[in-house]
Amino acid sequence: MKAPRFWYRPPGVASALLSPAAALWTAIATRRQVRATPYRCGVPVICVGNLVAGGAGKTPVVRELVRRMAARGPAAASLSRGHGGRLPGPLPVDPQHHIAADVGDEPLLLSRHGPAWIGRDRADAARAMTLAGIGAIILDDGFQNPGLHKDLSLVVVDGGSGFGNGRVIPAGPLREPVAAGLARAQALVLMGDGAGAADAHAAAHGAGIPVLTASLRPDPVAARTLQGKRLLAFAGIGRPAKFFDTLRQIGAEPVETLSFADHHPYSRGEITELLARATARGLLPVTTEKDAMRLPVDLREAITILPVTVAFDEPAALDRLLDGLGGVRMNGQS
Repeated sequence: MKAPRFWYRPPGVASALLSPAAALWTAIATRRQVRATPYRCGVPVICVGNLVAGGAGKTPVVRELVRRMAARGPAAASLSRGHGGRLPGPLPVDPQHHIAADVGDEPLLLSRHGPAWIGRDRADAARAMTLAGIGAIILDDGFQNPGLHKDLSLVVVDGGSGFGNGRVIPAGPLREPVAAGLARAQALVLMGDGAGAADAHAAAHGAGIPVLTASLRPDPVAARTLQGKRLLAFAGIGRPAKFFDTLRQIGAEPVETLSFADHHPYSRGEITELLARATARGLLPVTTEKDAMRLPVDLREAITILPVTVAFDEPAALDRLLDGLGGVRMNGQS
């Protein structure tokens, strides 16, 4: 589903009417956290989560953390729930055999850059991963899931949208109150700048945790290919407008833009029609790397993909947080 527009506007009638439901949501979520006994798997578990429903840029951060942890020694892998996939796991994702309908689009994308697992039960999945020799687990989402103990939790916040109207679902986009969420985090990752950045800094300051500023950077080769091109751009991610803005920033011209719900499963008919529209208007079809995972495989090559990576403004600050995991067992060593 697409996020309601009022979630990202000053609180009004709609959010006020939904406040009782939001209070119930908050009470249930709080009770779940308090009553849980998280499973400790014995290897470092780093959670990359967010406080709002929808995208904030978590997946590139997960990918970067898998790379950084692997460089430190332990066999690192990501762990996702597998949203949108039919397989419950736990299992390692094989990009040669699995498709998004099997394991979800984000795990499939992560598996193309490093070891990736899925498991609807995070504790069971972590247990299976450690038995398979994984020495560090990067949890993709799952910040609100209390079943697995986290040794380090990073909350990713989009600098443009921030915390929306500041209300909890369904009155707003928050999965839980900001203060309650940041009380369990060790750092806030602020992705880009924008209207929500000041609120993010203030919230982190109030929680006494550092802010790691970062940005998404388009692949330079793909960006040069798109410069000056007239595009039919489409995306089914948390904030499609952010992708369209990125295209403009690299010097492309998105003549037509199509927004779909996050994780939208593209049908063959939709993509065939989209390609026909692009051809009729003389436009180059382009989408995100995450969306590409949900395209019919034989039509994927007809669409240009713009991959992105995350760049931290102060990577040493992130490394200091990872250094703090030194007391957690890695690869069976104390």
